[in-house]
Amino acid sequence: MSQSTVVVFGDDPPVRLDRLAGRARVLVSDDASLPELLPAADVLLVWNFTSEAVRAAWPGDGPRPRWVHAASAGVDRLMCPELSASDTVLTNARGVFDQPIAEYVAGLVTAKAKDFFGSWELQRQRRWRHRETVRLAGTRAVVVGAGPIGRAIGHTLETLGIAVDLVGRTAREGVRGGDELNGLLPEADWVICAAPLTDGTRGMFGREAFARMKSTALFVNVGRGPLVVQDDLVAALVARRIGGAALDVFEHEPLAADDPLWDVPGLFVSPHMSGDTIGWRDRLAEQFQDNYDRWEAGEPLLNVVDKRLGYVPVD
Repeated sequence: MSQSTVVVFGDDPPVRLDRLAGRARVLVSDDASLPELLPAADVLLVWNFTSEAVRAAWPGDGPRPRWVHAASAGVDRLMCPELSASDTVLTNARGVFDQPIAEYVAGLVTAKAKDFFGSWELQRQRRWRHRETVRLAGTRAVVVGAGPIGRAIGHTLETLGIAVDLVGRTAREGVRGGDELNGLLPEADWVICAAPLTDGTRGMFGREAFARMKSTALFVNVGRGPLVVQDDLVAALVARRIGGAALDVFEHEPLAADDPLWDVPGLFVSPHMSGDTIGWRDRLAEQFQDNYDRWEAGEPLLNVVDKRLGYVPVD
């Protein structure tokens, strides 16, 4: 039996695929070499999940990989009409980032409620100023995105005594429908966006959404940058129509040093790291190799993305 060809797009830092030794021919590709290597690949591992090169290089009706795996939860940077219409199976890294992102969100919520940011600034000024802070138990969160990440966020916040409304595309047991979001926003102390980026969710948090929120509400985006109308968020923060915001994802990444977002009052910026805990790359590599075992054995793959929806359907 001939070896399969696995093309790894992006290899910085290098991905360890020790279990594929002797089983597959592994080729490393960058933006320049991807168009040439892609038609020869049986499997494509998208290690550089911030690039849109796969979308640009996809061979359309010509030879193409039978399986594409994205080392990320989101697949929006890969999707193109030709890939969507093909019989290529697309999988993602569902399960690797769920709890780390939930912990990140819980940390932000706790820091805001307990005014850790204010304490740090007062310490820097050597000022002793007693304040009262918010008790988390009894507050309410709206978590938009009912996939594994959103569910992990909701569960973690509930352990802090926060009441959680989980919002998905359609209503089902334990999940509110997207058409209910506008009615939920005015009651939320914490609004967390963890939705996938699709045509239906792009720009979902704009001027009207921010106008519905409490003046004390914290808005957090750990989904995708284009889910938020950035100018509308900045306007809401400058006018103090909401209590603050935290962004871990942006429409254009990395954020340039001269980008005005760095200086927006009430905005906490982190460089797309909410799910990146120590050892995360090793976990991504192991997940891919586990799925490769299934692929080689002819078994159904895990984390298969519905290319029409743009994400792995939730049972």
